[in-house]
Amino acid sequence: MRNSSSFSVLFWTNKSKADAKGLIPLYARVTVEGRRAEISLKKKLNAKKWDAKSGFMIGNGEEVRRINKYINDVNNELFDIYQHFKSLAKVFSAEDIKDKYNRKEVLELTHTLLGVFDQHNSEVESLIGKDYVKGTLTKYKTIRGKVSDFIYTKYSKKDIALDELDYSFIAGFEKFLKVKEGIDHNTAMSYIKRLKRIATIAVNHRLINHSPFAGFKCTTKKVIRTHLTENELKALALKDFKFKRLEEVRDCFLFSCYTGYAFIDAQKLSLENVVIRADGEAWIETRRTKTSIIANVPLLPQAIAIINKYKGHELCLINNRILPIKSNQKMNAYLKEIADLCGIDKNLTTHIARHTFATTVTLGNDIPIETVSKMLGHTKITTTQIYARVQEKKIGRDMLKLRDKFDWQEASA
Repeated sequence: MRNSSSFSVLFWTNKSKADAKGLIPLYARVTVEGRRAEISLKKKLNAKKWDAKSGFMIGNGEEVRRINKYINDVNNELFDIYQHFKSLAKVFSAEDIKDKYNRKEVLELTHTLLGVFDQHNSEVESLIGKDYVKGTLTKYKTIRGKVSDFIYTKYSKKDIALDELDYSFIAGFEKFLKVKEGIDHNTAMSYIKRLKRIATIAVNHRLINHSPFAGFKCTTKKVIRTHLTENELKALALKDFKFKRLEEVRDCFLFSCYTGYAFIDAQKLSLENVVIRADGEAWIETRRTKTSIIANVPLLPQAIAIINKYKGHELCLINNRILPIKSNQKMNAYLKEIADLCGIDKNLTTHIARHTFATTVTLGNDIPIETVSKMLGHTKITTTQIYARVQEKKIGRDMLKLRDKFDWQEASA
């Protein structure tokens, strides 16, 4: 690191602030004439790979190379700032260097909407596997593309200044999504919520004085979530397929119907997630990828049979997984073919399996909504209530119970 009789930079980590994943924050300590200033570099790294003596990470891999390059770049930037102050022939301190460096970090966020988008997406990409999943980056890249198309269509420009953003921009973007892009209301609102996040970043960095969303409300409409009925679930489970690929996709889909796991969570499950508890019952113990919330589920016999069926499957052995799950795109393509072969007149997707677990397998069989919510990994019971549609079969069953309670009236007549 840069050192002289009057100036030095030391990179260090604070192990006492390690997060749940064991990642520790990185800092730079600038010293000028014996006085220090600490700079939070807003990066977290693997504590086991940090070498305090050298001030760099050790080992191989993309993360090590990326962090070490970042440290080297910051070191050079701080030295350049020191040289700048020195050339002015004025008295300056470590705090002055810190302040100038931090202002530079803010100025890296350009004063245009797509500039802030790009900075945000770059930050998300650097934290994939730590604070974000790859799907989050994909979503923000998609919305960035939609915003870019809208700006070009509406204003004939490649970008727009932040201070030009106002309510009419947001309202115009909503109309563009619905009319030009043919996007439904709820999906359009999810795009606009992410755009609002970008605007909030601009406000927080004082690039604009107020958010253009001040008078805009993001609303959602209630939708009927598609699920398989009990008869459709049986037809799917009992169907014999000529092609192995269809049988495997069907089994993976059924596993999610019996457990409620979303595609991304089911895809990651390994035998280490299968736990036999003290009472002899088999459970899946894991956390949801989307929220990191615990989503432990006791296994139905049908789910156990599917796990056992694929214990020796080549892909499962190679990838240490319990299921030979293909990509989400391939799964959905094959599910459409499977639906046709089973006579199911529904657009089957991997997420319908989760809806089926919630609606048909559990709530439809009188499992309390609080229990279902816990298994689904929901943080709010209101989220689970989306699935709690009352089915005619359950209405009939409940009314039979009620009729039995009033049998005494017939007996006394």
